[in-house]
Amino acid sequence: MRGASGDLPRRQLGKTGVEVSAIAMGGIVVMNLSPTEADRMVRWAYDQGVTYYDVAPTYGNAEERLGPALKGLREKIFLACKTEKRDRQGAQQALEESLKRLRTDYLDLYQLHALTTLDDVAQAFGKDGAMETFLRAREKGVVRFLGFSAHSEDAALKALSHFPFDTVMFPVNFLSWTKGSFGPQVVKKAKEIGAAVIAIKPLAKTYWSQSSNGRPYAKCWYQPISEEPWAELALRFSLSLPISIAVPPGDENLFQMAVRLAKRFRPLDAEEESQLIQWAGDAVPVFPLKN
Repeated sequence: MRGASGDLPRRQLGKTGVEVSAIAMGGIVVMNLSPTEADRMVRWAYDQGVTYYDVAPTYGNAEERLGPALKGLREKIFLACKTEKRDRQGAQQALEESLKRLRTDYLDLYQLHALTTLDDVAQAFGKDGAMETFLRAREKGVVRFLGFSAHSEDAALKALSHFPFDTVMFPVNFLSWTKGSFGPQVVKKAKEIGAAVIAIKPLAKTYWSQSSNGRPYAKCWYQPISEEPWAELALRFSLSLPISIAVPPGDENLFQMAVRLAKRFRPLDAEEESQLIQWAGDAVPVFPLKN
């Protein structure tokens, strides 16, 4: 789990047999950056040991920025993409467009994006559903592995019962986990079938308050933990669970902070967890999502 001193930890990606960095770079990090800035950010991440890069067409111009920035690195990294389309034709078109924008002829991982309801799962697995595209793409070698992201425990558990996915991207956050018991069931089910858990929102604290002045982190719809000592404990909480990867916020500075913090990872102990929960006080977890 832990690399040499100062190294970014690497972990097995579930049953895939692939080893990846314990921290991923989400495509939102390069969204709205200039091409030069995006190139610089990707090179910095790669030089720090980040080998896992995740993006989606719903992330603004992130695909257009990430594709060129990965020039010369494509065969050295693990590239994951997603689609929110639930039908076969829509998913096929989305896949082709993502490949073009990312300037690659294959993806290491393709994921159903943001499964939220049981209907989402039913549509994806139904006749002419997105899973038909996914399976055909895997057969042709256009994608290597299959996964999904979800913000609902019910949807995630239903998807995991339908198909032996390689990965599940799901919120694994200290506050949602300890206050709302949100996450343990999904992590347990994923482990049972050998699916790697990719933890999102590890540095989420709570919702922005109405008094938040201009939201200092424009790429975060939630209030992130920006204070380094607490961010480190929150990140260590997630990384101490049976997950493969943590995806930091899309803000460039918070992403870079998370990479630095992960290099000194050690499992969180009970006293530190208690301190973290006490620090959060009565903050409202961002998951489960408000109705």
